[in-house]
Amino acid sequence: MTLSSSTITVFGADWCRDCVRTKNQLDSLGVSYDYVDLVADPDAADVAREISGRTNIPVVVYPDSSHHVEPSNDDVEAKLRELSLI
Repeated sequence: MTLSSSTITVFGADWCRDCVRTKNQLDSLGVSYDYVDLVADPDAADVAREISGRTNIPVVVYPDSSHHVEPSNDDVEAKLRELSLI
């Protein structure tokens, strides 16, 4: 799996409330992202764990290669503003 350096990638699962919240936030802000469904692609969980060092989700990877694990809406918004994506 190769992450794009120009796109946000969200690793998550539809049963995860934090994942749904983060996706809804990105959608409402009009920010495009790649969603990796860890139920449909269980091997991607290893990639998310390598990035974050943890098994918690969602893992949000930003174009600058930084990431958040289980971020709050405020954390995501602050990062998007820092990167001039909103």
